[in-house]
Amino acid sequence: MPENKIPHWDLSNVYPGLDSKEFRADFDRLKSNLDKLEDYEKKHGIGKLDSPPEDAAATGKVLDGALELLNETLLMRSTLNAYVYSFVATDSRNTAAARKQSELDQLRVRFQKVFVPFEAWVGSLAPKLDEIVKDAPVAREHKLSLIDIADESRFRMPIEMEALASELTVSGGGVMDKLQERVTSQLKMPFTGKDGKTEQLPMTVIRNMANDSDPDTRKRAYEVEIRGWDSIREPVAFALNCVKGTAVTLARRRGYEDVLHWSLELNKMDRETLDALLGSMRDSFPTFRRYFKSKAEKLGKEKLAWWDMMAPVGKVELKYTWDELVSFVTEQFGTFSGELADFAGNAFEHNWIDAEPRDGKVGGGFCMRVPKVNESRILSNFDGSFDQLSTVSHELGHAFHNYCQIGLPMIRAGSPMTLAETASIFCETLVTNAALDAAEPDAQLGILENQLINGSQVIVDIYSRFLFESEVVKRRAEAELSADEFCEIMRDAQKQTYGDGVHEATYHQYMWLLKPHYYMHDYNFYNYPYAFGLLFGLGVYAIYKKEGDSFIPRYKELLRSTGAGKAADLAAEYGIDIRSRDFWDGSIQVLAKQVERYEELSA
Repeated sequence: MPENKIPHWDLSNVYPGLDSKEFRADFDRLKSNLDKLEDYEKKHGIGKLDSPPEDAAATGKVLDGALELLNETLLMRSTLNAYVYSFVATDSRNTAAARKQSELDQLRVRFQKVFVPFEAWVGSLAPKLDEIVKDAPVAREHKLSLIDIADESRFRMPIEMEALASELTVSGGGVMDKLQERVTSQLKMPFTGKDGKTEQLPMTVIRNMANDSDPDTRKRAYEVEIRGWDSIREPVAFALNCVKGTAVTLARRRGYEDVLHWSLELNKMDRETLDALLGSMRDSFPTFRRYFKSKAEKLGKEKLAWWDMMAPVGKVELKYTWDELVSFVTEQFGTFSGELADFAGNAFEHNWIDAEPRDGKVGGGFCMRVPKVNESRILSNFDGSFDQLSTVSHELGHAFHNYCQIGLPMIRAGSPMTLAETASIFCETLVTNAALDAAEPDAQLGILENQLINGSQVIVDIYSRFLFESEVVKRRAEAELSADEFCEIMRDAQKQTYGDGVHEATYHQYMWLLKPHYYMHDYNFYNYPYAFGLLFGLGVYAIYKKEGDSFIPRYKELLRSTGAGKAADLAAEYGIDIRSRDFWDGSIQVLAKQVERYEELSA
């Protein structure tokens, strides 16, 4: 790769192309596996039973066979999904990739239709599970996962209704994420730069101007952004109504108390834990408002405007070339372990990261597992800012989490959304703390600024998103909502959280439109898990700082084991009581001390 060239990811080691014989072969293999699963379930009568079979040994053999087929199918499906999405995410106008994604959606429905009977069957086996897995080596290895599956089976409609629901998601609420993604990623707006030249720019580029050092550029970019979102609000509001309407209906039909209860079950959390987390977040708002007011003073303003929240502060504006980012991240990962540094070096060298912002590419950042080759791929939108240094470190943490689970069967791999942030927050903290310690005094303010931007987003803004979604699902149970209503609910949520820390007239009423998390029909309330992840990650980092290198094997085992078991039980193994306010308050104090230090520094 030429020096400082911002990379695009490379998946040629997965398949040569969408039209390659290797891709088509695996696509056909996935279909064949689904045929085998359907036949296997019919042959062995897999489905909901009135009581567990008498012959535990024979049942164990059938369970072993089903698990092997499911794991093989999941590996193929996850790989194909990741490969196809790599094209869709970086070019939403790629019609060939969009067609393949649609075909994979149909196969996803087929998989769900075979998994639901398996899930119901495992629920029926639960009373005799210990006896059944005793002489079944595959099932024994999956025991914790099977317990989770049996627990989840309580919240299911009859098999035929679940099959119908799966089919309807392909043409209903389940595809509205595509509408939101394509409409927002393809939107371009005219923007006049400092040189007086007007260009049609993608929204990802315009939103990145929130990090610009020039206040006029930030303000004008915000105004252009709002006009852009205003032009597409009706179709995206339609999409959000479909997604949340589907969620409300399915939650009720499946026997959940509400949509939030569904989310908690998926995250292996209970309301006691959520209440403790939200209570700590809520009580921290005055601290973050102090930060907002201090930032306004440092920018020479009476009150912070929304377009100034991401603004750099300090005499030194931190900027990085891509090569500088690569060098710094690799070096700091090495202070934790050579293995982590080597892992990052391999990811950079083999172009796991697509970092260049461009037309048709989705905004934000993410990491996706590519299980066939035991690798990950990372998307970011690199602009040279310290924020992007943090983002790449964060996403590499997700990739390292995947790396720690190599060798696990697919059913045992992965993580609920809450624990999925553990490694990403750990790696991000590792890098940003190192940058702060190494920086000259004039640069420390900028680094601390970035930490508090991220902290305020994950605590204050995430809470506003939680309030917004709570109110939306409540109202959506009665009727569809208009774009104006979504905007009104968002402004109210921001008032409850940002309060007088940010000028109320500048609140961003279209945050509901641009955040893709609201449009994932099977992942409702994809907000509080970020706060859980940040504060849990800070707690795990504190354990590392206390124990040193001796903690590293336990840390890797923690990452390897996040795919099974309840969050509170797993945390308890590391001496963490996540149902207690004390744990969350302690992590919040880390951020509060950053605010105190920030207030003491002058711009």
